[in-house]
Amino acid sequence: MEEQAHISDDDLIKQEYWFLIEEYKSSVRNLNYELVDRAFHFAAKAHEGSRRRSGEPYMIHPISVARIVVKEIGLGTTSVCASLLHDVVEDTDYTVEDIRNLFGDKIATIVDGLTKISGGVFGEQASTQAENFRKLLLTISEDVRVIMIKIADRLHNMRTLSSMPPAKQYKIAGETTYIYAPLAYRLGLHKIKTELEDLSLKFEHPEIYQQLKNKLFEGETQRQEVYARFVKPIENQLQLMNYEYDIEMRVKSISSIWNKMKNKNIPFEDVYDLLAVRIVFRTRYDIEEKNQSWMVYSAVTSHYRPHPERIRDWVSTPKANGYEALHVTVMGPEGIWIEVQIRSERMHEIAEKGLSAHWKYKTGENPTETELDNWLKTIKEVFEDPETNAIDFLDTFKLNLFATEIFVFTPKGEIKTMPQGSTALDFAFYLHTDLGFQCIGAKVNYKLEPLSHVLNSGDQIEVLTSKKQTPQPEWLNFVSTARAKTKLKEVFKKETRSYISNGKMILDAYFQKMKIPNDDESLDQLMLYFKLKNRKDLFYDLGKELLSLEEIDKKVFKQKTGSKWMSYWKNQFLNPRRQELKANDEDLDAIAQKPIIDRKKTIELTDDNKDELYVIADCCNPIPGDDVLGYINDDGKITLHKRQCAVATKLKTNYGERIVSAQWVSKQIFSFPAILEIKGIDTQGVLSQIIKVISEDLEVNIQRINLESKDGIFEGRFQISVHSTQQVNDLCMRILKIKAVNSVLRIDETANNG
Repeated sequence: MEEQAHISDDDLIKQEYWFLIEEYKSSVRNLNYELVDRAFHFAAKAHEGSRRRSGEPYMIHPISVARIVVKEIGLGTTSVCASLLHDVVEDTDYTVEDIRNLFGDKIATIVDGLTKISGGVFGEQASTQAENFRKLLLTISEDVRVIMIKIADRLHNMRTLSSMPPAKQYKIAGETTYIYAPLAYRLGLHKIKTELEDLSLKFEHPEIYQQLKNKLFEGETQRQEVYARFVKPIENQLQLMNYEYDIEMRVKSISSIWNKMKNKNIPFEDVYDLLAVRIVFRTRYDIEEKNQSWMVYSAVTSHYRPHPERIRDWVSTPKANGYEALHVTVMGPEGIWIEVQIRSERMHEIAEKGLSAHWKYKTGENPTETELDNWLKTIKEVFEDPETNAIDFLDTFKLNLFATEIFVFTPKGEIKTMPQGSTALDFAFYLHTDLGFQCIGAKVNYKLEPLSHVLNSGDQIEVLTSKKQTPQPEWLNFVSTARAKTKLKEVFKKETRSYISNGKMILDAYFQKMKIPNDDESLDQLMLYFKLKNRKDLFYDLGKELLSLEEIDKKVFKQKTGSKWMSYWKNQFLNPRRQELKANDEDLDAIAQKPIIDRKKTIELTDDNKDELYVIADCCNPIPGDDVLGYINDDGKITLHKRQCAVATKLKTNYGERIVSAQWVSKQIFSFPAILEIKGIDTQGVLSQIIKVISEDLEVNIQRINLESKDGIFEGRFQISVHSTQQVNDLCMRILKIKAVNSVLRIDETANNG
């Protein structure tokens, strides 16, 4: 911004628009400059005078989104125009009908979809809630371009997130990690998915992000030297084979490094697969593309030995998001494992631009359906009967969003792609809904297995059915795919409605027969008799014949509702609102004493305000020095979570308006639990040395020890009480000085809970 300070707003907007036109010119086949220019001038006029929080003219944002759409995603004229216009309806007096009259149905439909799911990402409603996510996902069934432009919109917002206060940064980064990055992945936008994850880490854990960035920078020279030695024989071989190709070094993304460190509880130095090499070859017309991929593979493996368990063939069977490539990890110079990615130019474009490139290469009158097409169909099925609870809906959708795929076979040898963790029952629903409803088991590799059997890649499955079989509620515990869960819930909802309706008719007939008034008092007396808390349960149990009315003495209905017992029962079970109000009356004094929280400021966490203002979340047990955020509970207190906690991620996504920024200013009076994982050589006296360092040298209290030894190696978990992360770090450094100890790590138990 400093360089641009002297440029007027108009000149800055014109400069950015010129960049857009240059990228549009080189990326789009069917150019329509007149339409794009009209959209630009219309949007510029509509947003005239508006500014973003960063201070730049607002129009820079839609232009930037359009640039991402055309250059990084590869969409065409309609999407470019919709991107330029995407905030006009929400932020100005223009309507969707105005857009339709000026720019046509297609552009208006996309702008309408974007407006419905907007919610003002940088406005007061800074966190898009689960209901808005549901609207976002519903757009897939209308026009998938809406969601791709929304991802571009989110990417630009993340690139400019530094102008927002910390609490909103956490909310927006949480949403991005939870839904937008997985969506980008599923739509094949690998590069954007990686950048979204890196930016989320940068704003949620700035110190960690910077440390990892510095470590990567420090090792850059060594990686370049290893890379130069590694590729030389491969390049020679490819030239002998008369291949035209591009070859480049790839470094593992910072977010991927951090995830690996967390999930495997290892330090940066133990992340060995930092370096990867990508070969993109130009297809020769005399040989099939798939065969050429394997020829390039042979050029690599003729010089370097491959790791037998790390060969991935996504050329024969592409991923569900359309990704195609060969991956092989080989032993490179100086004993370093290096992953090599092999792609044709076509595969590379699909990998970089996802769904838009996937469409581009689907030619002919009847193009082959890909797994990505099947996934989009599945999503549309999920939307036929969406969950009434938006958060449940989002969780169901997310089941299939970021899953690793496995490849399984039908009895006839057809290959099918399923999410990892799928069961035999999931597979039955994948083939056909009726097969799922009538499934009684499966033959997996010719062996009889139950519905709940978890499938592995390469399994051949024959679904076994019976016309007498009906879906059971416990089946929801056996399925993991969105399709199966949705279909089962549909059935159970219909069954429940049917039983309730039947129960009402049974009760109606009974009241008429016994000449008892069918009123609230009679129903209350019946619920009292059967010890039920609501009428729905009464009707359901009667309809399902779990209860019988014949055994009831008519005297039951002659009880006076004014009796003390009846009043007590009504108050307890039939009028919870009254109980709530009573409780509220009793707590008025306590409410008056609640601390007032300024949500715009960073909350300072001291020893003095610990019980009054905040409590520590049991799910992740943050300690002073950890990156934390606060969640304001109903009682006005703040619950502290680590920023990377899986529970906190859901809170940021679904209840973002309750998130506050928080930082420690503790004086190290209180103690907090922490767990250390220590590994090393099992020599005599090593345990006593460790205990001496913890208890005597640093005077830290040990609460529990779990120790296992096998084949001369020990692994122990020490639960300790500490004051801060600094104390933990000091302790780790001291323990590492013990000769027999190989590694010491603080275990983040939330890392594997997400």
